[in-house]
Amino acid sequence: HTYFTLKDESSQLRCVMFRRQHAGTPFEDGTQVTAHGRISFFDRRGELQLIVDFVQPAGVGIWQAQLERLKAQLEEEGLFEPSRKRPLPAFPRRIGVVTSPTGAVFHDICNIIGRRWPLTEIVLAPTPVQGDEAAPAIVEALSRLNGETDIDVIIVARGGGSTEELWPFNEEMVARAIYASRIPIVSAVGHETDYTIADYVADLRAP
Repeated sequence: HTYFTLKDESSQLRCVMFRRQHAGTPFEDGTQVTAHGRISFFDRRGELQLIVDFVQPAGVGIWQAQLERLKAQLEEEGLFEPSRKRPLPAFPRRIGVVTSPTGAVFHDICNIIGRRWPLTEIVLAPTPVQGDEAAPAIVEALSRLNGETDIDVIIVARGGGSTEELWPFNEEMVARAIYASRIPIVSAVGHETDYTIADYVADLRAP
């Protein structure tokens, strides 16, 4: 285990990071860091301490720090395991699409599928794809499509954007809903350079 103290100009906080979370994270005196954890009260000494589960050099940003922490957790649980990824059907009869009904993405998907495989039926499960309400709405849309009896594959999609705009696809609830889906899922989120946790959990990434 690693024991250390976080300090600023006026105060300090004792910390412990257990070996399981540590994973070789380097520590040096004077390093500025972003740490995540939970507050605990150490009865024997009458002290508060922070039980740290993730630490990263400062400057990376809180969004990225949260992303890396959740990514590491889900990877350890096996949600990204390549062996569990399912093949997509060669000739899908019905394709579910989870995205905004008003964005260009749904229009693009319909056009491309219309050219490449016009015999399929597209079933839209409309949802907001950014903002505070997006993550639970995406989970609900996935649940609705999984309730259908004859959806062969689901596409979860939105266009490119900033880290904040893509954040619903980094939410734990969305990752677990993708993992729990009985129907194979394609993650079509963002551009080629945009990676979200949904990409790692889905059966196929198609930026």
